[in-house]
Amino acid sequence: MLSASVYIIVCSFRNQLSVRLRRLKQPRYLLGAIVGVAYLYFSFFARWRTSSRATAARRNGRSTPLPAMMATLTAAGPAMGGLALMVVTVSSWIMPFNSGLLDFSEPEVQFLFPAPVSRRQLLIHRMLRSQIGMLFGALIVGLVSGSSLGGFTRLRVSIGVWILLVTGKIYFTSVTLARARLRSRDARSRRVAWLPIGVMTAAVAVVATALTREFLQTPPSGFEEVLQRLGRVSTTGLSAIALWPFMAMIRPLLAEGPLAYVAALVQALLVTLAMAAWMLMSDEAFQDAAADVVARRSVEPATTGAPTYKVRSTGWMLAPVGRPETAFAWKAAMQTLRTVDKRSMVRMLAILGMLTAVAASLGQANKLASMVGGFSLAGTVFAILMAPQVLRIDMRQDLGHLELLKTWPVKASAVIRGQLLWPGALITGAAWTLLAVAMFLSGTVLPSVSLGWRMSGGAALALLAPSLVLSQLTIHNAVALMFPAWVPLGNQRSRGLDAMGQRLIMLGGTWLLLMLSAVPGALAGGIVWFALGRFVGPVALLPAAAVCTAIVGMEVLLATEALGPLYEGLDVLAVERSE
Repeated sequence: MLSASVYIIVCSFRNQLSVRLRRLKQPRYLLGAIVGVAYLYFSFFARWRTSSRATAARRNGRSTPLPAMMATLTAAGPAMGGLALMVVTVSSWIMPFNSGLLDFSEPEVQFLFPAPVSRRQLLIHRMLRSQIGMLFGALIVGLVSGSSLGGFTRLRVSIGVWILLVTGKIYFTSVTLARARLRSRDARSRRVAWLPIGVMTAAVAVVATALTREFLQTPPSGFEEVLQRLGRVSTTGLSAIALWPFMAMIRPLLAEGPLAYVAALVQALLVTLAMAAWMLMSDEAFQDAAADVVARRSVEPATTGAPTYKVRSTGWMLAPVGRPETAFAWKAAMQTLRTVDKRSMVRMLAILGMLTAVAASLGQANKLASMVGGFSLAGTVFAILMAPQVLRIDMRQDLGHLELLKTWPVKASAVIRGQLLWPGALITGAAWTLLAVAMFLSGTVLPSVSLGWRMSGGAALALLAPSLVLSQLTIHNAVALMFPAWVPLGNQRSRGLDAMGQRLIMLGGTWLLLMLSAVPGALAGGIVWFALGRFVGPVALLPAAAVCTAIVGMEVLLATEALGPLYEGLDVLAVERSE
């Protein structure tokens, strides 16, 4: 089976490469490939050459010792990384994550399942199939690692990251199989499946007890002392034993000398082999998992990448009369609510609320509050500037049903506006939630800024968010109507340098058009600010943001009217159904 797996992997890679090379004959893919290659060169290789020359120059000069704070941070790196990995492993049992290793493709179900091979051999085959992506990811991490690292050090980092990715893949697969054993009718299988849960619970209890004893008896005086205490927890007592597997996976990334790196690599490989043994011993549960895959494949539609809908009560009934835009918003909302797990969303919101409450209760001088506030502020900016490109429940998705949409007696501009409502509301709601957390903890994130400026700036950003989001969604939908062949339908995600280049072109063009569309509103808002700022101070940001939002909103409304003829004149055959 090993030789057959290698043959399948080589042939599949060769065929995929041939397909991607052939599609370069199309100008859109050729232009995307040029942009992708240029991005890789200027982002990685050109910077690598520059950093290599700078590193050589520093080596010829005088070397300076590490500061005490940096030395402490380096020493506590394995402990911090081990704790982070422990949190991830515990979350894999709590959150509804599934391993992609068991998501067999249709040809694998049709040809490999009936083949005279064991399920254990199928697991090994899938693990081998996943190596290309993990090797590529590890190589990229090595290339983009610190600019002061040499070529051999980057190779060491890539190897460490690859081992970490492989171990994580095996672990998540083992968790998925353990869940299948928990549903088994055999009492012995259920008892065996509870064993890793008990071990993980005991390890978490030991580490939590050690951390509580270390930090609650005498509060730390600073961040450096926090790092020192983490180091003591990870090297003494039972907590050192509980954290050893997690720290072993981090040590290859932080080892300094060759001997230390080899020793750390051996420890990490031991953990990987232990995880592989656990996965392969769960082949009995794989029988049930394989049966579930076959049953699911038999009832799933033939369309690849189609989302799975669950019929559930949503509480929003569509009225028989009303604005046609509401019907499109309702349709998109039903798609979202019937594909997203509500329990996962509730858990995420509960975790965010707990982190905010804990960070706020510790006072303004703690690092947790500033970290949570900083991440929330960064998440707000990401939601406003990047989420419109990621969330595609608009015309970019419904182009696949263009022949049906054109039969509806609805005004073209109303169709386009209806496509914008739900994704705009969803992204704006997420941005407002993260912004509220950031403003609640803004005293630790921006301690030098007064309360009036912080609250006024946050309120102004909240006012600007809907217009900025809707403006970007309008641009994306306009591109979908003008260049439908550039837009992947539904959940399709093209891969390769050419596809990456296309996404970079779309992102750069969207941001450029967003800045141009925001210029009139920014000028009008600036005038309002200069007129009222001397009288009301920071509060002048609110009317300025309101004026800017109103102008950008009017531009969005005019753009949807202008896009109506494009929608009416769009040929159904212009939409590329499959790649």
